[in-house]
Parts: sequence; C-alpha cells; structure tokens
Amino acid sequence: MYVIIAGAGKVGWNLARELIGRDREVTLIESDHARYRVVEEELEHAVQYGDATELWVLERAGIQRADLVIAVTGDDEDNILICQVAKEKYGCQRIVARVNNPRNLQHFKLLGIQPAVSATDLILRLIEHEVPEYGLVQLLALEEEHLEIIEVEVREGSDAAGRRVQDVHLPDGSLIISVLRGGAGFVPKGDSMIEPGDQVLLILDPGLESEITPQFAPNGAGPSDG
Repeated sequence: MYVIIAGAGKVGWNLARELIGRDREVTLIESDHARYRVVEEELEHAVQYGDATELWVLERAGIQRADLVIAVTGDDEDNILICQVAKEKYGCQRIVARVNNPRNLQHFKLLGIQPAVSATDLILRLIEHEVPEYGLVQLLALEEEHLEIIEVEVREGSDAAGRRVQDVHLPDGSLIISVLRGGAGFVPKGDSMIEPGDQVLLILDPGLESEITPQFAPNGAGPSDG
C-alpha cells in the first residue's frame, strides 16, 4: 500500500511514523520549510517539501499510484481541496480528511469528503459514551453504506429487559450485534437474555433511532435521574 499524507504536523508526522513502522510505503508532504527540515532528519526520503494543494507537488509525490491519501493540514479548505483532487482528478478511491473546526464537518460531508475526522467530535462521542445523557450513543456512521452503529443502555422496567434477543421488538432495518455486560462483550444468539444494565450494540438504517430507544427505556422515556 502506498500512502500520501499532506501535513507534517504532530498528526501527520506520527501517522507517517506508524505506517512506516508497519512496512507501508509513505510520502509525507509539508509546506513549511522549517518544519520539513525537522521531519526530514527522521524520515529522510519519506518526506517532501511542497504545497499539497498544487498538482505538480502531488504528482511529484506519485499520487497517480497512491492507494490512500490523508489530508491532515491545519487548514480545512486545504484538506477539502487535496481530497477532492485526489479522488476526482487522480481516481484515488481511499481518502481521509482531518476536520480542524467541527463546524466545517457538514461541508466535508456535502462535498463527499469521507471519512472526515474531527478530534473535537471524537472527544465529544467519548464523553457521551462515558456519561450518556439520553441512553443512546452513536458509535459509527457508515455514510456510504447508509448504516449506523449505536449503543443503547437497557433500563430497568424497559420492554427489552428480561427478554430474549429474538423477542425484542425492533423495526425492520435494525439488528442487535453485540451485548456488553460486566465489562465483557459477546455476540448474542436468539435465545440470549437481555438484562437491565446491559449495553446493547445495534446496526441499523439511519433514522431508526427514535424507534429503537423506546425498547430499552421504560415507557419509551429517557434514562431515569437515578
């Protein structure tokens, strides 16, 4: 696999280091000359100096044969442009973009730049996972596949509590794929029992969350204050 990484900040540099350590062929592109010189001392020929938004710089890096292009510069507009050029002009099917400002995340999605990774958004997801406000956490959105993976907490007195997996009433387009209990997870069978306090992972079509939650919260309400 050949990977081009645009941006040799902490993220890009560490990504390049890890991928090289896994025997991947990597070219890291950095537009700041001082930064380039620092990184070049470690990565040597795996780093090139130049602006990755310029076609000749990307072509010099060999974008025509790149299997994956990762744009992690500090500028969201640059990251969008780099990924668009890689995908639309050079036919690179695998792109990953860093989103510096989470308010720009929607712009990446509208332009088809996926996956787009926002560190702020990821940290918020972790906070929601540790302190869920509504008992439901979206773990992963598979945009191109039109699927989501969510986690819900089974509340005492809910419809799902004390039922077998096969008896939990779920809408079409949703499926229980895992149950977390006592710090350990397992893939349930049809006759596996759902217990209060379980964390249930489901894969579903987007938009079904409002039909899922009532099965795991008493009377369809949110989590109790206690």
